[in-house]
Amino acid sequence: SPWKPVLLSPPAFSTTCARCAKDRRLRQKRAISERQLTRYFVDQRKVRVVGGQGGGGGHSFYSEPRKVFGGPDGGNGGDGGHVILKADQQMKSLSSVFPFYQGFHGERGGSKNCYGANGAHTYVKVPVGTLVKEDGKVVADLTQHGEEYIAAYGGAGGKGNRFFLSNENRAPKFFTPGEPGQERVLQLELKTTAHAGLVGFPNAGKSSLLRAISRAKPAVAAYPFTTLNPHVGIVHYQDYEQVAVADIPGLIKGAHQNRGLGMAFLKHIERCHFLLYVVDLSVPQPWIQLQDLKYELEAYEKGLSERPCVVIGNKIDLAQSRISLPLLREKVAERVIALSALTGDNLEELLLHLRELYDIYGKTEQSRGQSPVKW
Repeated sequence: SPWKPVLLSPPAFSTTCARCAKDRRLRQKRAISERQLTRYFVDQRKVRVVGGQGGGGGHSFYSEPRKVFGGPDGGNGGDGGHVILKADQQMKSLSSVFPFYQGFHGERGGSKNCYGANGAHTYVKVPVGTLVKEDGKVVADLTQHGEEYIAAYGGAGGKGNRFFLSNENRAPKFFTPGEPGQERVLQLELKTTAHAGLVGFPNAGKSSLLRAISRAKPAVAAYPFTTLNPHVGIVHYQDYEQVAVADIPGLIKGAHQNRGLGMAFLKHIERCHFLLYVVDLSVPQPWIQLQDLKYELEAYEKGLSERPCVVIGNKIDLAQSRISLPLLREKVAERVIALSALTGDNLEELLLHLRELYDIYGKTEQSRGQSPVKW
């Protein structure tokens, strides 16, 4: 296949020298625990933005030897700088966004009809997929890298006394100050942008699966709600295409009513173009999990459960799973891929089908005249 998936695995190190191994461990970057990561992953932020104030108009009269009544020559002030939100694909969280931003002020107009310089714009980098709301209403949706939104306009510069020169008033002495910049209070809300979303109940094996197919390192443990933040892993293919897969924290029954982690992470599924339902084959009647997951998605947003999807039956390495697998395939209409994220069994089939879903998504976007999201 021209787009054969590339399974990434950590490089193997020799353990012959204990001292070298110890030094290597010290050099490696210390992993951030999932609870520590909550301090860095922020998907909501309230920001007050104020545009820069315009510079005041100049007030002066031309003065030079042997030139009497030179007239007014006060220049206009410069405009204040805007505060601009700019989507950047390198940003993955709103944690670096400060609660207050102000644009630079414009300079005052000078003599000899010199205009004041405009204030520089203040750019605030936000992640791709950031919603901008004001009083609960969406005013901007930054979904493309480099997309900008002017959050607060700078004030206009004042007029110098030269501006008011007329036949009726040959020596105007008045000028206007610069206007203040626009002031707004905005709510920023991040919705993770990924091609595929891993959806499943706690301990279904979503994090283990993401670790198996990408270099992402979400926390894995034998207790529910191990993952507290969305993680995005990148699946690489030999033709250099990259498919982004998001690990959405585990849902529970009633998540659309804000139970458990609730709607705090249901919103991150909205940006996913196709879904990967992960069910635990080791439990009795695993198809019930799929029904409950679809119900929660549909209750949160109508049509969300109807997106292109595949059902992943995880933990096929267990004895009970081999009994539940044929029953699951009889009960569900979607394609079922049985695998083991722990041992790596049948990961190839998942990666090939994942690429098929990605290609279908790309053709659909091109038929609409839009460009597919690239990572």
